[in-house]
Amino acid sequence: MSHTMLIVFLKEVMDNFRDRRTLMSALLLGPLFGPILFAFIINLSLKQSLTDDNKVLELPVIGSDYAPNLLRFLESRNIKLADGPSDREAALRAVREGENSVVVVIPESISADLAAATPVRIEIISDRANNTARRESGRVMDALSAYNQQLATMRLVLRGVNPVVMRPFNIDSVDVSTPSGRSAMLLGMLSYFFIFALLTGGMNLAIDSTAGERERGSLEPLLCLPVMRDHLIIGKILAACLFMSLSLFLSLCSFFVALKFVPLQQLGMTPNFGADVVLIGFLLLLPFTLLGAALMTLVASFTKSYKEAQTWLSVVLLTPTLPIMVVSILMIRSSTALMFIPSLSQHLLLVSVIKNEPINMLHVGISSISTLLLGLVATLVCARLYRREGLLG
Repeated sequence: MSHTMLIVFLKEVMDNFRDRRTLMSALLLGPLFGPILFAFIINLSLKQSLTDDNKVLELPVIGSDYAPNLLRFLESRNIKLADGPSDREAALRAVREGENSVVVVIPESISADLAAATPVRIEIISDRANNTARRESGRVMDALSAYNQQLATMRLVLRGVNPVVMRPFNIDSVDVSTPSGRSAMLLGMLSYFFIFALLTGGMNLAIDSTAGERERGSLEPLLCLPVMRDHLIIGKILAACLFMSLSLFLSLCSFFVALKFVPLQQLGMTPNFGADVVLIGFLLLLPFTLLGAALMTLVASFTKSYKEAQTWLSVVLLTPTLPIMVVSILMIRSSTALMFIPSLSQHLLLVSVIKNEPINMLHVGISSISTLLLGLVATLVCARLYRREGLLG
């Protein structure tokens, strides 16, 4: 690093440290907000799921006097019966208006239909657009299906038929996934948070050192100094890289702490996110800091005000996540060709680390080198842009 680049680098770093509000937003709120939000949502969802399975479900039933055996069976499944609306129309209205989540309608002809071995039509009225109603109706459906299977088995036995004849296949599902692999389904989204934290960590500095200086009128005196403009812009980019690296490291450490408070073991998952994964994840994502800083500096250089730069850089924040989103939806596995795509290659490698799978060092090399090369190209474009006198206009 030349003397000029070092001076510019230190100057930008010191200026950014002086702006405490911006620094708090970039290095604390960004890296901390994601892990806290993630842990809160997962804990809340898990707590709600476990509570729904264990708590007594109050179920309004219309026609409860017609099927006492069915009602006793439902009570054995932790379902407490309650008085239902007066009729089916009232039940539809009660569910639609939110007075009841689920209502079961038992027909008066149930005894006669069962005696004649005629299928009985039992209605479960619910609002599937309501999450609570969907979970409760699922519990009721499982209970009724179990009772239905029990009656069918008893009918076969009474007729001297072995119930096994109705089960030509014994289908066993063999799951080859590991607890760490299952946790990757949930933790795979962490790369979104890491890339966002990385980019936001240096975004304010990239804006302030380009569009901000142009708006304040300090860019022209800076470019008039008897030094190479290339060194000026590279020093600014390296300063942004430093703060991006700090934000990334803080985000990784925050998730390391937050995941200790998420009981993924209750879902059959073992989060593979120890201190070694934090270090590996930092090294995998580190090459992206140069590309991110250079792109943000390049885009901000074309803007004339701080607000305009913020608008355009918001698009830059979203762009790296688009390939990750496509791959996550299509469930595409790692390949050598995908390692040439920045952000996507880091995402795939990080998912492999979380799954506790062996890392392909060829993929690591391609990902790191290709991302660094693209970062160098973007840096050279920035340097070439700053040689133009039209930059001041």
